[in-house]
Amino acid sequence: MSVPTVLENILARKVEEVRERSAVVSLAELEREARSADAPRGFANALLEQAKHKQPGVIAEIKKASPSKGVLRENFVPAAIAKSYADGGASCLSVLTDVDFFQGADRYLQEARSACSLPVIRKDFMIDPYQIVEARALGADCVLLIVSALADAQMAELAAAAKQFNLDVLVEVHDGDELERALKTLDTPLVGINNRNLHTFEVSLETTLDLLPRIPRDRMVVTESGIMNRADVELMEISEVYGFLVGEAFMRAENPGAELQRLFFPERRIVVGNDPD
Repeated sequence: MSVPTVLENILARKVEEVRERSAVVSLAELEREARSADAPRGFANALLEQAKHKQPGVIAEIKKASPSKGVLRENFVPAAIAKSYADGGASCLSVLTDVDFFQGADRYLQEARSACSLPVIRKDFMIDPYQIVEARALGADCVLLIVSALADAQMAELAAAAKQFNLDVLVEVHDGDELERALKTLDTPLVGINNRNLHTFEVSLETTLDLLPRIPRDRMVVTESGIMNRADVELMEISEVYGFLVGEAFMRAENPGAELQRLFFPERRIVVGNDPD
């Protein structure tokens, strides 16, 4: 009998989590909350505008821990980190809401979004339309759909739910087969290439570079995971990749916003405030 991968364990827990949450708050109640939430801020547009000017569109991640690295940041204040990122030049925020594997929380997304004007993606493992509606009720502007976690019919169902509630979608792929499925199933302009294998959690930037030639020009590539230094950023920009999702490099820095500015906008005068903790 094979040992379940990290992703398989996460998805098994998500099935339980959706069942538990829907027993407490009904879908109908969530839909009412979602429809009364503040209007979405335009997550995809914020990134596309940067790419149009050949400037980095940075999705700066607020993440306390990961299954592979453990706790990344002990002093964890989402609102202060969000402000720091906004000062540092981020285009968007990504907030981990998974509780069991990433030590996330729904309130982290709400606190971060309330602290600045940047659009926010709910970073979680979406398997059910309930979670999509929940994301909008929390105030999210975008949701992540991970192809390796979803069948094509599931992917289409979740994307339709997102469209119904005016949420943008970032679809995430890890290899050529997943890319083909994503392009066939969804029309979202944002294609994320995760350089981290979610089964083994190993990272290689070659994943993005290898898949680039197969992505239509009308889609924007967002490279995810493994961007750790200025050379990594320049490698992507030379390849005309202008979308970045970065978490660990920022979370381990004393001042996340200042590190963002150092990595992506070194020509700018440092204007980021003090350590956000």
